[in-house]
Amino acid sequence: MSKWTFLTNHAIVLLSLAENPQITGIEIAQFVGITERAVRIILSDLEREGYISKTKTGKRVEYTINYSVPLRRKLLQHRDVGWLLRVLSGKRKI
Repeated sequence: MSKWTFLTNHAIVLLSLAENPQITGIEIAQFVGITERAVRIILSDLEREGYISKTKTGKRVEYTINYSVPLRRKLLQHRDVGWLLRVLSGKRKI
């Protein structure tokens, strides 16, 4: 059986942040099924491109998603991250 999926790890990491802004890298790695190092790389990508920002409070990090940033794929650039997360989560508001 083939191991491909419809969604990238970036999308699943972003969805996990939308569900729990204080989720840890280890928890994300377990949820997505990738290494913590891979999670850190994805978080860096998302932050560098303006999709997320982080605030450190003591030992915890809280992630904030910028819901208005357009999706990267040319075909979907008229949609933003908020739209994607609403579709994936099944929630009307995020």
